[in-house]
Amino acid sequence: MEDLKQQTEALSQSFFEEVVAIRRHFHMHPELSCEEFKTAEYICGKLDEYGISYKKGIAETGVVGLIEGKDPSTRCIALRADMDALPVAEKNEVPYKSQHPGKMHACGHDVHMACLLGAAKILSCLKDRFPGTVKLIFQPSEESYPGGAVRMIAEGVLENPTPMFVIAQHVINTLQAGDVGLKAGAYMASTDEIFLTVKGRGGHAATPNQGIDPVVIAAHIILALQQIVSRNADPVMPTVISFGRIVGEGRTNIIPDVVTMDGTVRTYNEAWRKEVHQRIGKVASGVAEAMGATCDVRIAHGYPFLFNDPGLTGKLRSLSSEYLGREHVKELDQRMTAEDFAYFAEKVPSCLYRLGISKEAMGIRSNLHSATFDIDEQSLLAGVGLMAWVTIGLLNQVNNA
Repeated sequence: MEDLKQQTEALSQSFFEEVVAIRRHFHMHPELSCEEFKTAEYICGKLDEYGISYKKGIAETGVVGLIEGKDPSTRCIALRADMDALPVAEKNEVPYKSQHPGKMHACGHDVHMACLLGAAKILSCLKDRFPGTVKLIFQPSEESYPGGAVRMIAEGVLENPTPMFVIAQHVINTLQAGDVGLKAGAYMASTDEIFLTVKGRGGHAATPNQGIDPVVIAAHIILALQQIVSRNADPVMPTVISFGRIVGEGRTNIIPDVVTMDGTVRTYNEAWRKEVHQRIGKVASGVAEAMGATCDVRIAHGYPFLFNDPGLTGKLRSLSSEYLGREHVKELDQRMTAEDFAYFAEKVPSCLYRLGISKEAMGIRSNLHSATFDIDEQSLLAGVGLMAWVTIGLLNQVNNA
């Protein structure tokens, strides 16, 4: 396998400038969830150029390519990249700055697509060196619930052929370029959205005794809900209840009739997740009632928690160490962020691993979803080569088993 690794490294190096150009194209032309039409067209053009067959229009803007190696019907591995950008106004002053005001690839999906296209080109060049089929999944709408993954699955993306594994590579700013990180088991949280409407009786702020103040009641509800985390959750079960939006249409001297609150609840256990939903309803309604108001509670069920298959993750860790060196393979902590890749992991043994993209010396370290997010483009070299290498390695391991 050593000569095959050297070929993969050489191809990654030779395609590097092209992959940089691809990433910059995506970054300059971001499209939001469910709007990735030109992004899909560009992907299809590259697959045509590489001689890779594909189907488009899956979940409206999704694209699925197939690379057939030796004995293509024997086994299949799927590689997934998400396509959508975020409604963020970019603050970076770079040659490849977003040309669409208010839209930005602030979560690295431009990197994910560029790396998958680069890996696809390598795999197409080396398709006589591995058995089976590689399925390339370019998935829309990861950033917007219900997400593109569940739609693609419903439309048959995990069929004809059915993959043994699904793998995703996602950037992270806490690792340096050239490093990757993995976490077996539960890795990312479930995410549900909380919508509370506190209804009181407004009036003059100088005479609160004549009304029922929903602002104060909303504050009590938020504080009371935190006790679900501190006093009801098992201390070893990560749980978060946070509110990011509170609206009360009053003024300095006007108490409003209604206050609305929007938030999120995240955890790692489906039974506890259900119980948390019930407790939120009881606490919010109970606090409001005790203070003379009412509280309408709506919880929108979101993505499940992401479980990285331990066996697959172990194989990826070994292959990553072979390709990058053991010192560049890190252990990840659990995260309370969420990913609709979790839907793939519910159906097929899967793993989402992280690609480091930061470089402190260049000041490239901004967090995902920020207006200054950027990458050290040298990270693309590791991202492309590693994705191709782990795919080749897994298919050949199955062949040798």
